[in-house]
Amino acid sequence: MESNELLTRRVAKILPSSLELSSLMSRRKIRLYQGFDPTGGHLHLGHTIGLRKLMEFARAGHEVIFLFGTGTVLVGDPSERDTGRKLITQEEIEANISDWKRQVSPIVDFDLVTIRQNGDWLTKMKLKDIIEVASKISSVQLFKRASFTRRINKGETVWYHETMYPLLQGYDSVVMDVDLEIGGTDQEFNMLVGRELQRKMNNREKYVLTTPMILGTDGKTMSKTSGNCIFLDESPLDMYGKLMAVRDELIPTYFELFLENRSQIKRPWPYASPANFMVKPKPSRPKRHFPSRYRVGRLPKTLPQSNSLRGNKQ
Repeated sequence: MESNELLTRRVAKILPSSLELSSLMSRRKIRLYQGFDPTGGHLHLGHTIGLRKLMEFARAGHEVIFLFGTGTVLVGDPSERDTGRKLITQEEIEANISDWKRQVSPIVDFDLVTIRQNGDWLTKMKLKDIIEVASKISSVQLFKRASFTRRINKGETVWYHETMYPLLQGYDSVVMDVDLEIGGTDQEFNMLVGRELQRKMNNREKYVLTTPMILGTDGKTMSKTSGNCIFLDESPLDMYGKLMAVRDELIPTYFELFLENRSQIKRPWPYASPANFMVKPKPSRPKRHFPSRYRVGRLPKTLPQSNSLRGNKQ
């Protein structure tokens, strides 16, 4: 990737200033991270936007931390949710981490990143530590978040442990003493809490880079509940079919977000994309089966075996 694209491509916003961050990066390599709560289930293409951005920084020589939220997942992230999350067990957490690594391994080169778990420090916090962190952020600020406001206006409950989530995520920035945090636009509130904690507790700036939310096959925000996802562990046939169903107006955005090399845009859609996501399907098979499966709704007589997790690392 061109150096001038590191802070522009796959980027929605940089706070407080992209110019300041660029200036810092011109003077030295930075430490950055993105956190992922191991909640389990299938990961979709939307998850890969931040992962690809992490790898861009790693390949540019910056110190990249891939953080599993083994502590924050015990609370559950209330971002953009109108209901509380179900609590998770330690056994589920460990199984989900293994599954996450399996699904993202074609994209993330784990030799270039440091893997950490915030349960290593969050579960060891003492009462005085929690009070110190909580004293840095006002409760008024916490209750300004949109998901809490919606639930309160509906007369629904906001549990106290949910209000702790932004503080706990924010404390990760303090412990790891990072220069930059990456996350989706839905994580902006949490990441800015981390910026405030870093400034107040480590007396230095932390930058926030948000990556755009991707629209699904139906033009709505990609989410499991909407049924419009393209999952990372789909078979080549399923991935091809769903990519063929993507609205025409979304195709340029998909190219921009998911292709590493813009020269691939010259290749026919969607052959450029599946090859770059996980594995290149043989054009003859998916193309031959697409009309019967995705236009008529009938399965082909023979299905190719899935190789979707054996792609080359990007």
